[in-house]
Amino acid sequence: MFTALQRLRSAFARPALPPATSPSFAAAARHPALLVAGVSLWLAVFGNLPLWLKLAQLPEISGLRGWGFGLAFAMLVAAGNALVFGLLAWGWLLKPVLVVALLAGASGAYFMASYGIVIDTPMLVNVLQTDPSEATDLLNWRMAVALLLLAGPPLWWLLTRPVRPLGPWRHLGHSLALCSAALLLAVGSVLLVFQDFASVMRNHTQLRYLINPLNSLYAVLDLAAQPLRMDTRTLAPLGRDAQRGPSYSASASASTAPPLVLLVVGETARAANFALNGYARPTTPRLSARTDLLNAPDAWACGTSTAASLPCMFSHLGREDYQKRQSNAENLLDVLQHAGLGVLWIDNQSGCKGLCDRVGEINTRTLNDAQWCKDGECQDPIMLRDLASHLQTLPAEQRAHATVVVLHQMGSHGPAYARRSLPTQKQFQPECQTNALQQCSREQVLNAYDNSILATDAFLDQAIEWLKTHAADRPTALLYVSDHGESLGENNLYLHGLPYAIAPDVQKHVPWIAWLSPALQQRAGLDAACLQRDWAQRRLSHDHYFHSVLGLLDIRTSAYQRTLDAFAPCQSATLPR
Repeated sequence: MFTALQRLRSAFARPALPPATSPSFAAAARHPALLVAGVSLWLAVFGNLPLWLKLAQLPEISGLRGWGFGLAFAMLVAAGNALVFGLLAWGWLLKPVLVVALLAGASGAYFMASYGIVIDTPMLVNVLQTDPSEATDLLNWRMAVALLLLAGPPLWWLLTRPVRPLGPWRHLGHSLALCSAALLLAVGSVLLVFQDFASVMRNHTQLRYLINPLNSLYAVLDLAAQPLRMDTRTLAPLGRDAQRGPSYSASASASTAPPLVLLVVGETARAANFALNGYARPTTPRLSARTDLLNAPDAWACGTSTAASLPCMFSHLGREDYQKRQSNAENLLDVLQHAGLGVLWIDNQSGCKGLCDRVGEINTRTLNDAQWCKDGECQDPIMLRDLASHLQTLPAEQRAHATVVVLHQMGSHGPAYARRSLPTQKQFQPECQTNALQQCSREQVLNAYDNSILATDAFLDQAIEWLKTHAADRPTALLYVSDHGESLGENNLYLHGLPYAIAPDVQKHVPWIAWLSPALQQRAGLDAACLQRDWAQRRLSHDHYFHSVLGLLDIRTSAYQRTLDAFAPCQSATLPR
């Protein structure tokens, strides 16, 4: 063990040099600035292939003018790399910093080229919150080959070069000189093509997220600086004044049984692929056959990733205010619990992103079900297994008022779409069987994804039937909304997570479906036919989610806004809000 640690340390430490008096000393040792320059140039050229391919597609910089612009841009990127590395790579940190930069640059280039994503702060949050199962879905031989080609040669060159030793003051002087030269090169490169540069960066803002690995460094610094912009330690109270409304009075309600509501949070479901919304393929045969559904075909997500959308979706603020918040606050589940309701989160995904920290939680990975779970991953119907007994774990006093259960789906999580459906649900063939989506044809990717929507269709129908069977004597409801959509190869984009301002609609347009039992419709004073007509022409968004759930459950609080309650327009006037 000690020998292995010594070898690992020697790979990054300053290699043994010939004696200073040896003639081979000058030839063997490399000045630190040379290593910084070499790595900076390699990353600028080969680590930014997605950037150069994107630039080549821009008509405004074609021909010789485009070549000149590309060369100046490459010098700018190389200078930016050298400036950053010159500031960070000191003494024994030189090689570790450059190694991390090469690995980050190679990884970023692979994912940006393969899936058309960009790297920004929300994407970094997604990476940090990725669990082992999700990470496995992204690993394949193409990634290994890409990392070997992009990072292998410069890593070998870097780790086999001895570094010329410099005294502290001399090293400081040389580093300042290197940073100054890099800064002058960057400024000069921009000035040479300033008019084109200003126009391109203004009209194609997504390019800034492709500058690799500076995009990753910026995301790290931006995330690290978040506590300076907002109070991340304080959780602001919300809805502490929450009370149950008049429908909880025995004299005001036709049913004295406590309501049960299932909030199904979809994963990576895009509205465009739901037959309920007019999609040509029969991806929702069970839901389409129902006449008791409410469907909102024009619904939009708060973000383009789970980490961004889920907390925003359960917040009272709405997308714009959530982005500008000064501190985190309690969420919808807290407010329901403040009102005395029983709340349970059942997770078949990568966690609740902090939303369920103060309520009951069950993770399906602890259930070890041979029927529904395989290779460390479970199909969504497992969340309905033993649901009745799970409800009994909540305090009896809360269950006596009402119970809300959140079912967080695996849904259509990519890129391994083929794993999201059962063999009996693979109606669309041939199906892409690999997580390297670029290896498959567009039709194969679409088939695998649509089969996952078939699985969601079956799960939602099964959940509704569960409510009708297990809770026939009480008011019940199901509300299904997805967290975000997905790109399936349109314009060479895959997966999700693009910055909201530049993300295509398929990453933001999501399904929104509800089922209300007759008893709950009567209890809440809702007109289902009115809601079907209203939702068919209304634009809804995650901004409505918090207030709609409170309105459906008749919870009174100052945090509630009736104008954002999707059920309110079709609620009986005899039930004042």
